[in-house]
Amino acid sequence: MSDARPAPGTEMVFQWRKWDGSPHWRHECVYLGADHWGDWVGQPAGWHSARPGAEFHAATPNVTLVPPSRDFALTVNRRHPRGLRIYIDLGWEVQWSDDPLRAVGIDMDLDVVRVEGERGTWVDDRDEWAEHSVVYGYPADVMTHLEALALDLEGRVRARVAPFDDATADVWLDRLEALDLAPRLNA
Repeated sequence: MSDARPAPGTEMVFQWRKWDGSPHWRHECVYLGADHWGDWVGQPAGWHSARPGAEFHAATPNVTLVPPSRDFALTVNRRHPRGLRIYIDLGWEVQWSDDPLRAVGIDMDLDVVRVEGERGTWVDDRDEWAEHSVVYGYPADVMTHLEALALDLEGRVRARVAPFDDATADVWLDRLEALDLAPRLNA
């Protein structure tokens, strides 16, 4: 794990993998900076995300917080077409690699989602969590920690406690949009 960070505005990659080491989502991003919550990276509208069997270009700008706790990544969208405001990937070893242009993490299936409107906030992908806990053999202490964390995060998102409030991420979304980076629709 590196303590080095790129200069704000530098292109980088956020690379997820699964517990067994197989590749998962790879997001093209730009480093935005840090605050007392952790490091923030952004993905402008039109930038590419891919995993084996799926890919997309970000419909709208989003920012992701990589907190020092190393057990989740908080993504906040702006103007998402389906109202998706917050998506938290619970993870393991979510951190900077030895390469300061690459953040990494192990995707642990459970997610906390907040959608504007009636659907509200919930813990998602419990079925995938249950299935993968058997397939990958998640350790009991990891499972206990992440199950409790999912419920804690769900409560904090519902209460809109910083950094899960709109104001905290909006500062970083404004910085991302001020970079005025072009879409990459041919990636």
